[in-house]
Amino acid sequence: MSTPSSTQIHLASRPIGWPTDANFSTVTVELPELSEGEIRVANEFISVDPYMRGRMNDTKSYSAPYALNEVMTGGAVGRVVESRAEGFNVGDPVLHQLGWRDVAQGDASHFRVVKDIPGLPLSAYLGILGMTAFTAYVGLLEIAGLRNGETVFISGAAGAVGSAAGQIARLKGAKRVIGSAGSAAKVELLTEKYGYDAAFNYKDGPVREQLRAAAPEGIDVYFDNVGGEHLEAALDSFNPGGRGALCGAISVYNATEAPAGPRNMSNMITRGLNLKGFTVGNYAEHYPAFMADMSEWIAQGKIVFDETVVEGLDHSVEALIDLMRGANTGKMVVKL
Repeated sequence: MSTPSSTQIHLASRPIGWPTDANFSTVTVELPELSEGEIRVANEFISVDPYMRGRMNDTKSYSAPYALNEVMTGGAVGRVVESRAEGFNVGDPVLHQLGWRDVAQGDASHFRVVKDIPGLPLSAYLGILGMTAFTAYVGLLEIAGLRNGETVFISGAAGAVGSAAGQIARLKGAKRVIGSAGSAAKVELLTEKYGYDAAFNYKDGPVREQLRAAAPEGIDVYFDNVGGEHLEAALDSFNPGGRGALCGAISVYNATEAPAGPRNMSNMITRGLNLKGFTVGNYAEHYPAFMADMSEWIAQGKIVFDETVVEGLDHSVEALIDLMRGANTGKMVVKL
């Protein structure tokens, strides 16, 4: 009988600017026999997310930087192949944060059993039923305090968080939902599939001017996935009392020079604006409400979602770089 092993993607060096294959290594390790209370999981999908780029830097942030020569951790979902833990049976689908590896093994406390939902792939637990859609939910409802009848602007609107945010905003009573994306095809998707009232391609001209045209009466809520020029445009279009949920700043993640900040921050004073940054891990108490709402919306056919699926653990780095270049529609996952 062959010894079980795990093939893993490790961070080999810290990128300067855009990551390359040279910053990563592929390592295969032999796995010890399971101890009492442990399980072994064959991963089916691993998550690729923008925040991973930040964790490659050795800087202070909301979570510790990735350690060199260690696995790239993050969301993954698979099935139990061996168990010595109560409540975990062979074949059970489980969610965990042990990241970029084909086989994950450890104490059962690192894993959570999830349900097989007819018609949904397990990868949904990394996207529309997982961290990305939960981020959209928390940002709109808890951080920005979305109210009925308000106008919402979402940047990076065709990504995993943005495509969920637009739909959640509409289902929670927004009067008008506006999104930006980076191609004509994505803009069409926003209005034709995701229910956005208006959308524009930020590459077609100044974001400030395009947002003014899309929201002539101004915006009340801004969900920021991009930062930079988009944040400046939102500050220009905010109505008095507007609120911004600052979720990401993908426009600057690979910058090697300090980017220019928004030039109109004084609008926060004159219009009484509130901008609040957040990371979803600090709002776990809202997860049951999110799951209740999202499960009902999916069952009723009120939510749609897309995934960009890259095949093979050996293409994980390529998937991450493509994600940061905007090559994905909806959630980016690697299928094993």
